[in-house]
Amino acid sequence: MASLNPHEAPPQDLKDLFKKYQKLKPDQYVHDEDLIRFGPLENVDSEAYDVSSPISTSQLQEAFGDFLHGEIGDIAFAECPIYSSRAVPGLVILPSLLPPPVQKELLSRLMHRDMSDPEHKTNLDFHHVIVRPQKDASVKSASSTREEHASFFSLPPFATESFLPKDPDVHKPYTTKQVLEKKMRWITLGGQYDWTRKEYPEEEPPDFPHDIARLVEILFPEMKAQAAIVNLYSPGDTLSLHRDVSEEVDRGLVSISLGCDCIFIIGLGPSSLAGGEHPSTNSRYLVLRLRSGDAVYMSKDARYAWHGVPKIIAGTCPAYLANWPAEMENEYESWRGWMSSKRINLNIRQMRE
Repeated sequence: MASLNPHEAPPQDLKDLFKKYQKLKPDQYVHDEDLIRFGPLENVDSEAYDVSSPISTSQLQEAFGDFLHGEIGDIAFAECPIYSSRAVPGLVILPSLLPPPVQKELLSRLMHRDMSDPEHKTNLDFHHVIVRPQKDASVKSASSTREEHASFFSLPPFATESFLPKDPDVHKPYTTKQVLEKKMRWITLGGQYDWTRKEYPEEEPPDFPHDIARLVEILFPEMKAQAAIVNLYSPGDTLSLHRDVSEEVDRGLVSISLGCDCIFIIGLGPSSLAGGEHPSTNSRYLVLRLRSGDAVYMSKDARYAWHGVPKIIAGTCPAYLANWPAEMENEYESWRGWMSSKRINLNIRQMRE
């Protein structure tokens, strides 16, 4: 890890590939031969991927049953296929790993509970004083032992009292709608990553949400869930090319997608065609279309690969999430349909042994 510079710029050919997909029009997705899709109706190139032993139904039942407190309803458990890339060793794709009820519950815990927990810092904490809404003391959730604040979605859309600038001469107050529609970009869980110094603080981090850690660790027992970044995307947003090299161990990294589809690029660096005449943009790079419920596991060479998200594909949020957080008619009715134009990515890693 020490030999990799977190400030290093990505290779030019990968940046060019990123720009290509950032500019791609919706009618071009279907015809792009380099864009890899996974799913029951897709033909995955058997020469590019190894299909390894799937996650067993018993393992899935344990993970999902525990996370849903036994209320698994009509989930149809089936072994989850695992695709391992040959071009990027250590890159594993698990399409549709999380069934809809688990996706919905994970989304609710992240957005209702963890986003309003002051222990979990957000991009807004740098320049704003965040006044978290108080939770009704008579209401207690079984999913956490520490829930002192209500969801930001319990606030009226045009309320202005919760996001106040530390310096009013430089920054403006935000309404709840402004924050939840666009201004809230990321949340850190557990280890609080220092984005300026690109390292984790030495002091003891806040507790990682135990229920989410257990879900992830049952499905991916090779790593411990100690830190995570929750990214909130809307169509037009991107995640710049980068490498995750600040952790002290090389355990695998887990990425879970919720909501709208995205285009995900991953590459090991510049490579050349035979003869070294000009750089190749596809021999060591992969371009994936990720959907809600998909998981990506990055280990070995892939753990330190360049990766980024050049495109969020509008209009692709699955119907079972599109109305979230409104369920029938409830306290979140004024936010109905919020998720229809969002992608939430949960990116989990182990910091230290």
